[in-house]
Order: sequence, then structure tokens, then C-alpha cells
Amino acid sequence: MDALQLYRGENYLLHEFVVMPDHFHALLTPVVSLERAMQVIKGGFSRRATVELKSRLEVWQRGFTDHRIRDAEDYRRHQLYIFMNPVKAGLCESPEAYAYSSFGEELDPVPQRLKPLAFGAG
Repeated sequence: MDALQLYRGENYLLHEFVVMPDHFHALLTPVVSLERAMQVIKGGFSRRATVELKSRLEVWQRGFTDHRIRDAEDYRRHQLYIFMNPVKAGLCESPEAYAYSSFGEELDPVPQRLKPLAFGAG
């Protein structure tokens, strides 16, 4: 979670996240390229693991999976997926009970350029 917060603002805006035992999900808006944003997150965590845990093991798989958020509905769907991920994995009973997510936190605001939901939706 510290690695996600460390480069926030300078390299990306952070909207939502969840850190799972073996992966993480984040909704972010890159300020630099998406590849660079991911490089600083992964590199920042790896440096801390090396120093604090005295570990030289590879922590990350190569690359990452990305999805461009299309509109407000798509944002909501991914936000719900992120918050429900630890519930579905059996790590907690509700999103608010999981300490390693942005649920209930105020992070960077949702991008305003998302297309609005259709009239009457949501």
C-alpha cells in the first residue's frame, strides 16, 4: 500500500485499489505512460522488499493486465470488482472489513471525462 501511495500524483492519480496476498488491482490515471507508472509501483515495492525483508526473490510477473475504463458504468463495475475481490477470496465478509483496500478512503477523484450513464441508469 505504501508503494501505491509513494508515487501518487507525480506518476499517476490513484482512484481505487485493493492489495491481495498475491496480486493487486488499481484504478489509476497515468500522469506519465501507464508502463512507467507500473514500473515505479513495482520497482518501489521491490526496492523496499530488498531492503526491509532482505529478499532478492522475484516478486512480480513480467508485464501487467490493463483495461481502459470506457464510461461511468465501466468504472463502477471495476470499482465493485476491486472492493469485492477479498470477499470473493474468503479473506473477509465485507469490503469495509478488509484493511488493504481503498474502500471508504478518499483518494484522487474519479476522472470527470468519463461518459455519463445513460439517462435513468444507475
